[in-house]
Amino acid sequence: MIPHRLLVVCGAMCSVGVVWTGVLIAALLAGHRLAPTPVAVLVAAVLALPGVIAGVLGNRWYYRTTRPRRAWSLTSWVPPHVPHWASMLAGALFFGFWLAVVVAFAGLNGNAEMRDGQYVLDHNGRITVINEADYQRQLDHEQQISLGVLGALAVGGTFMTGAVLTHHAAPEPTHTQSAGLPLA
Repeated sequence: MIPHRLLVVCGAMCSVGVVWTGVLIAALLAGHRLAPTPVAVLVAAVLALPGVIAGVLGNRWYYRTTRPRRAWSLTSWVPPHVPHWASMLAGALFFGFWLAVVVAFAGLNGNAEMRDGQYVLDHNGRITVINEADYQRQLDHEQQISLGVLGALAVGGTFMTGAVLTHHAAPEPTHTQSAGLPLA
């Protein structure tokens, strides 16, 4: 069993990770890079990953499920005691981070590099010389992709640790709900 305090700390770290990545992505979309990519991504990973691991292990421990109660119903993936507004909020935030990743991928034109003092894009072996502004924009897209993925993970970690932390208030599952029982 995961200690309660550890779940609280991991859930809080994931919540901070959601805010951290959201603020950095919003700044990138506004044209400002608030932190260098290695720092931004490292901090986001340190904030998000422990909570994701604790949330997955905690949910696996408490619910012992391997699949949802109904395959094509998104609400069946949510523990029964979690309020619908919480799952809807988590879904909207997850979608926002997913959208940030898709937008950044759409803006990528290749791998931005410095070669012989020039800014270049390497796109499938074809080298194109670009200016510094385009080079910085490509680096911003790369940072946005990394932060979007880690932000989505942080949303999931926050949601899962929250579900485990509120498990004590949950009603006992009925025979039609999946709580470690084989599904019919």
